[in-house]
Amino acid sequence: MDFYYLPPSAPCRAVIMVAKAVGVELNKKLLNTLAGEQLTPEFVKINPQHTIPTLVDNGFSLWESRAILVYLVEQYGKDDSLYPKDPQKRALINQRLYFDMGTLIHSFAEYYYPQLLHQAPADPAKYVKMETAFEFLNTFLEDNEFVAGNTVTVADYSVVASVSTFVAADFDITKYTNVVRWYKAIQKAIPDWDEGLAAMKEWIEEKRKENATK
Repeated sequence: MDFYYLPPSAPCRAVIMVAKAVGVELNKKLLNTLAGEQLTPEFVKINPQHTIPTLVDNGFSLWESRAILVYLVEQYGKDDSLYPKDPQKRALINQRLYFDMGTLIHSFAEYYYPQLLHQAPADPAKYVKMETAFEFLNTFLEDNEFVAGNTVTVADYSVVASVSTFVAADFDITKYTNVVRWYKAIQKAIPDWDEGLAAMKEWIEEKRKENATK
């Protein structure tokens, strides 16, 4: 099973974690999107949107990390614990996955990437969006041990990849008490929760050093 990825990427890291959880071995293929490697004709044929992560399972190509997470569990999971068949439980997991994609990690990208990649000044309004995203997540966790209930699901894998990325960028999560409690718990529940995190932290630090000298 070929897996096109970049180690620091939160979505890529989430897929690697879930693959390990369901016992799938990935043939990892490094694809440096910052260098434009995703634009080769060969890769565009596999994924017309030329994004990572991208999974190719015996000729079946799939991208968008959260779709891949669900596919791996449904196709290879020994049970449905990470993505229950119950419609309401599944709907809640889906909501959290969409929240992660459209609100949580999106707010990180809007605030940090212009600074890291283009030396843009910090935008206070974008910072507020990150705070708002964490306030939502904190609320979701008020009555739940984990992101989508009281058991670990694919939503936790996706969200921990995102939250750990914020932490790597020195975003202070300490005032979100439910998030902090969950973050500590998930580190025990998911053995490889920090998959690729060191690479992300190293990349952030390198970009900040580069920008400081420009």
